[in-house]
Amino acid sequence: MNRPTTVGPTDDTPPSQSAGRGPGRGPGLRLGLFAPFALLLLLALVWSAGWFWLRGRAEGEIDAWFTREAQAGRQWTCADRSLTGFPFRFELRCTQLGFARSDVRFTTGPLVAVAQVYQPRHVILEATGPFRVQQGGLDADVTWSQLEASLHVTGDGFQRASLVANGLKGAVTGADPSPIDFTVGHLELHARPTPGRFATDGAVDLSARVLQAGLPLLDPVLGGPEPADIALDATVTRAAGLRTRTLAQELERWREAGGAVEIASLAAEKGSRRLRAQGVLALDDEHRPTGQLDVRTAGLEQVIAPLISEQIGARLGGDGAALIGNIVGQFLGGRRKEPAPGQGAPDPQGRPGEPPLKVLPTVRLTGGRVVVGPFAVPNVRLQPLY
Repeated sequence: MNRPTTVGPTDDTPPSQSAGRGPGRGPGLRLGLFAPFALLLLLALVWSAGWFWLRGRAEGEIDAWFTREAQAGRQWTCADRSLTGFPFRFELRCTQLGFARSDVRFTTGPLVAVAQVYQPRHVILEATGPFRVQQGGLDADVTWSQLEASLHVTGDGFQRASLVANGLKGAVTGADPSPIDFTVGHLELHARPTPGRFATDGAVDLSARVLQAGLPLLDPVLGGPEPADIALDATVTRAAGLRTRTLAQELERWREAGGAVEIASLAAEKGSRRLRAQGVLALDDEHRPTGQLDVRTAGLEQVIAPLISEQIGARLGGDGAALIGNIVGQFLGGRRKEPAPGQGAPDPQGRPGEPPLKVLPTVRLTGGRVVVGPFAVPNVRLQPLY
């Protein structure tokens, strides 16, 4: 006997199968489709709330820092200050940054400092000129085409600081003679704690590169108007305690702590004239530079000879002083010396066709005088720095 065909669920159908195929499944599916979007919206709301909370906290920290600086006699101003950058970074902007203290004051043009939310201890800074500074009776005005700085900070100090600038032009007034004009095509400054010495000696490594520098005031002395290139690698000891006190206070603290500048390499080129030096410099009890340098030169005979002629003329007198000075100048500017064992080649940066570097007698800064070998450079007196 044929049984009737049944369509749809019956009483014998398991409940799970009936529910799985029933019309109640539709709303659940639709809610599941919207769940990722709802989660994303919630995450965006939490991120936005967190960013604005961090911005408020940063604003409070900046205000507190300005207050502490003002109480210490250092007045900072950030005109039209704003803190933006939502959603992934913070941008602090000033239409003008100013600083004033009892001994110095300066201003810059528009400035912006940027830090990523996920890397707040790395700050990138961009500044627009002009930079105007007043100290004592001196005024300086500097402009540039580009200036950027970078600072990596840690919980107990800094990890690295850098500054790069192009197209610098400036003038210093109030000096004698005045104004003193200068230009720099490219400038780089880098600083970092010296590995293995920062904790014990407070040592900081410095590296500076100056390209296409011009200082017309010194061109007659240095023998030509060609721009100069300068490279310096040095270590400054007892630098960990430097703060934003007056320059005289900072230098005195550094001197009393036994600070020194250890010059690992100083290289300067101006046309065909070249100089390499290394040594150690510090400050004496009269606050004047002191120390000694090992110097090698090429093409500086025409600079050295007149100085020696004047020194010998003052001592001996007579028409032969100039001739003797030229001979001694040639000796000082052209004395060759084989490198000591382990010092390597005389000049790894020498170029074909250029005269080799020659070793000068040790240059000493002592008692406010510059002494080259047995001769003190005439009419040069080192003045106290503060």
